[in-house]
Amino acid sequence: MGIHFTYKNSRSAKLMEKQAKKERKLAEKKAKRALKEGSKNEEPENKPLDPNKPISLDFLTNPNKE
Repeated sequence: MGIHFTYKNSRSAKLMEKQAKKERKLAEKKAKRALKEGSKNEEPENKPLDPNKPISLDFLTNPNKE
């Protein structure tokens, strides 16, 4: 007689392999999503003008000045 492999004997190993594969795919998706969102965040954000603050000539000629 030899060792007979059944589904029950190899079930835990198959489950661990399946879970590792699932985690690896999830990590790849997260990395891909982070890379994609990183390119979005590089765009400069335009601040809306404060309606209570008057617009001056200095602001119009030099908008980068805070």
